[in-house]
Amino acid sequence: MASTASAKSTEAAVKQTAKSVEHQTRKVADTARELKHSSARIEDSADRTTVLAADRNILASERTYAAWVRTGLLALAGGIGARALKDVPNWLVLANGTLLIGFSLFCFGAAVWRHFHPGPPPPSPSVKVMPWPALVVANAVLAMIAVGALVMLWSIPPPS
Repeated sequence: MASTASAKSTEAAVKQTAKSVEHQTRKVADTARELKHSSARIEDSADRTTVLAADRNILASERTYAAWVRTGLLALAGGIGARALKDVPNWLVLANGTLLIGFSLFCFGAAVWRHFHPGPPPPSPSVKVMPWPALVVANAVLAMIAVGALVMLWSIPPPS
């Protein structure tokens, strides 16, 4: 009888161990599936982060372009406004106006150059990049206006 009880007890222990192993195996399989799904989400998230970084690079480049153009326009306005100075020697007015208008020409050129040479190539963005012909034409027009202002600065006699 003792051997029968011991056999039943051993059999129950084996069944309990088998159930426990089966339960742990299911848990490990579930964890593996969750890990695989989680790693796919992380990979998708990293791809999205890369795209967002590329978008930020494009937008930063456009802000830099706008800053160069804004600086050039202010220098151009200052160069044209130099003619309005009174009680200042004419040579100083011409020098100041020429320097400011020349700086505006530099800014218009630097804006286009800086926009097309931002540094290391970023990943592919999801936002549209400003078309280069529009930038070149806009800055060429601004440069012609600056040259015209320079010619006018030198050709109009100083106010009396």
